[in-house]
Amino acid sequence: MNQHFFHASKFIQRVRPFLIGKKILTSAMSAIAFALIALIPNAFADETCMSPYMAKIAGQEDYVYVWTLGAEGVGDEQDKLVTISVNPKADNYGEVIDSLSVGGRNEAHHSGFTDDRRFLWAAGLDSNKIFIFDVHTDPAKPTLSNTIEDFVSASGGVVGPHTTYALPGRMLVTGLSNNQDHGGRTGMVEYSNDGEYIKTHWMPTDDALNGATKSGQFADGFGYDVRALPRKNVLVTSSFTGWNNYMMNLGKLMGDGEAMKRFGNTVVIWDLHTRKPKKVLDVPGAPLELRCAWKKDNNYCFTTTALTSEIWLIYEDENQEWQAKSVATIGDPSKIPLPVDISISADDSRLWVNTWNDGSTRVFDISDEFAPKEIYSKKIGDQVNMLSQSWDGKRMYYTSSLLANWDKQGENTADLQYFKAFDVNEGQLEEQFAIDFIAEGLGYPHQMRFGAYALYQ
Repeated sequence: MNQHFFHASKFIQRVRPFLIGKKILTSAMSAIAFALIALIPNAFADETCMSPYMAKIAGQEDYVYVWTLGAEGVGDEQDKLVTISVNPKADNYGEVIDSLSVGGRNEAHHSGFTDDRRFLWAAGLDSNKIFIFDVHTDPAKPTLSNTIEDFVSASGGVVGPHTTYALPGRMLVTGLSNNQDHGGRTGMVEYSNDGEYIKTHWMPTDDALNGATKSGQFADGFGYDVRALPRKNVLVTSSFTGWNNYMMNLGKLMGDGEAMKRFGNTVVIWDLHTRKPKKVLDVPGAPLELRCAWKKDNNYCFTTTALTSEIWLIYEDENQEWQAKSVATIGDPSKIPLPVDISISADDSRLWVNTWNDGSTRVFDISDEFAPKEIYSKKIGDQVNMLSQSWDGKRMYYTSSLLANWDKQGENTADLQYFKAFDVNEGQLEEQFAIDFIAEGLGYPHQMRFGAYALYQ
């Protein structure tokens, strides 16, 4: 591990109990952590979508952990955490080396590490369970450490835990729905790293703005992803749809005019330290993943809209006001390519965009963030969802599953439900290996996270 970060991480671990005891964790720890992170050279090979508060991998990642949906008739039919060896120097390179089933099918979706990277939180959108895996005792063989089963009752009615995002000593979990009408109104739920519930932060709505300014037409209260810009004391959230929609068969959903109206149209700017909403921005068309710039003078984030196939820039203007602007289209919007996961490069020069429906990945030059230009595209499979990019930009990993009831069906599972690893050579993707998750009896692969022995030495 980089020595600057090693000592910074150790210091944070020592002061955390004192700050928690004094109930000043949120502001003080945020300031300390970001000050220390600012000292760290950009010499990592880690994913570029990680929380800025998180410990990073120095050098080549050893493993990719894949949070995988159980599928009827496939293997044990259970959701599971699948560990794949991805270090080319390993004897078992390109192989599945571990698979840990959690029981039942929970609509496995997103996962995220705690700030010390010792535990991986992985959530189920349907069961509302959060599975906490120990990935530090033996990074090659994670174990299930704890399961949060009272997410809905503890949070006061939030349904559909989605993004599990590291803050100093805390995990912030975004919701997609609620237990009253199973629509899109929802909140964010804050936990300690030990899994103790702390507080629920409800998304602002027309009838409960909670101090936020409504800047446009919408204040729908929908949620999806979250990212932090500590240097600006800002949290940014996006919006999707509720349980009634994401658990519906996709064909039925697309044919239901009323259901198609029930998608999010907002991005919200929050005060990072207080977790209070400040401004609601109109971003129509279901803005999904958020990716924020890394360079200290680049005060902006990107998102893409699933229903309108646009890239949106969320940025701070010359008056230090946050704004939203559509800056590019993705493919042919009339064909509904359905942009899903995105990844920003560590130098803020490139934005990778996956489009699920046509199975393609695209690269946009974002050297001018207000005018992204597509410079490369490649078909990855019959469908594609998540991508993970190494910090040095030399490796890309792809998985295929979106939602159990939305995924395509077919016999060619090698290009339908897969994990694929690529090297990036002069801007071109070169496939290194692929794993057919159906043939291997594993299920539908969704989100990925990197692991490495060096973090825990």
